[in-house]
Amino acid sequence: MAGNVRVYLVIALILSNFFLTFITPSRATETLTLDRAIEEAIANNSIIKQAIERQRAATEAVKSARADFLPKFSAQYSYTHLKDAPYSIFTIPFIPAPTMKVAVGNRDTVEWYLRATQPIFTGFALITKLKMANLELDTRQMEREQAILDVARDVKVAYFRLLLAEHYLDVAGDEVSALKAHEKDAERFYEQGLIPHNDLLKSRVARAQSEQKLEVARSNLEIARAALNSLLQRDLLDPLHVEDIRGVPEESFTLEGLFSEALEKRPEVKLLKLAVHKTDLAADLAKSEYYPKVYAVAQYAQEGEGLLASSNDYQNDHNFAVGVNITWNFFEWGKTYAEVNKWLREKKALEYSLEEAIKNIKLQVKDAYEKLLVARKNIITAESALEQARENFRITNLQYQQNVTTSTEVLDARTFLTQAEVNYYNALYGYHIARAELERAVGRK
Repeated sequence: MAGNVRVYLVIALILSNFFLTFITPSRATETLTLDRAIEEAIANNSIIKQAIERQRAATEAVKSARADFLPKFSAQYSYTHLKDAPYSIFTIPFIPAPTMKVAVGNRDTVEWYLRATQPIFTGFALITKLKMANLELDTRQMEREQAILDVARDVKVAYFRLLLAEHYLDVAGDEVSALKAHEKDAERFYEQGLIPHNDLLKSRVARAQSEQKLEVARSNLEIARAALNSLLQRDLLDPLHVEDIRGVPEESFTLEGLFSEALEKRPEVKLLKLAVHKTDLAADLAKSEYYPKVYAVAQYAQEGEGLLASSNDYQNDHNFAVGVNITWNFFEWGKTYAEVNKWLREKKALEYSLEEAIKNIKLQVKDAYEKLLVARKNIITAESALEQARENFRITNLQYQQNVTTSTEVLDARTFLTQAEVNYYNALYGYHIARAELERAVGRK
């Protein structure tokens, strides 16, 4: 019986390992798409999380500003012990009698009150503060959108740089394989006495140099993978695999249309416009000091002996009062006037900043647009050059095997092919990177 139990346990362990290994998906076998990478980065990025928390803080600030319109309730409790009981001295005119001391209070006194205060008029300060709190909430929302755009752009660029590094590694590997094959041909020809020794040495040097470039390409690939892992908030050593993107979408842009889209969508423009509006409200808040402040007050109070001041032998122990409290600082040596002017000057400065930002945004759009056009044209020329370089290497290699050309020609042809492949991938992924920069420049995710 015990032996059967052990057999069942072994079978269960084998099956569990099988399911964990072959059925449970893992990041090691996951092929990450660009859209999924952007979603993951946005969900995990610490800068975006900071922006979200600031937005939540601004939401609470709006609630706080709204609460200022409601009545405030307060309470106070005090206990006082006197060394001597308080008294008053009385004298009777025209009567030669000693003065009399009459007690007017106790040595121990308890006082407490409950008070309600309702703002009636504050010079429009409360409504202005609420508007400012709502503007701050809008500002935090724009900052969050700006962070999302930045992260999306950074992920796209890192994604395409990773693909570019992978293809660099493929090109370097192909070059090593081709030059190893050429080295073998050169050794065979040298043994047959068909080529001089220096031709053999050239092939060996070229092969060694290609292996060095392969190691550099492998290192660059690891760095590119770590960069994308960092943006995704993954471990830097995570064996990340991404889906290749080779196609070039057919798109038609007009520069004026891109300008309009950028000025409409860019959070930077919206943030500056909100900042300008904030200065208007700050000036209104400063102007509220020109007006009196009016509050309605209601209070219930007790004073006397005992823990709750429930007895008083000298006056009424409780009372209720309602009233109006008006305060007005009508002269402060130009302080309010200066404060208002300060915010008007700040507004003017921000308007200049907005004008400059619009110019810079248009310049960014123009730059990204031109780079996109150049990259698209480069793809066409790079494809043509790549086909010619492949054919040139094939023909030159055949000629060398037939001993009708030199090793130098083969090495040159392979160098041309390697450069043509690099140029093609630079153009292809340079286009996608330029497109990512253009999307960021116009405010697209």
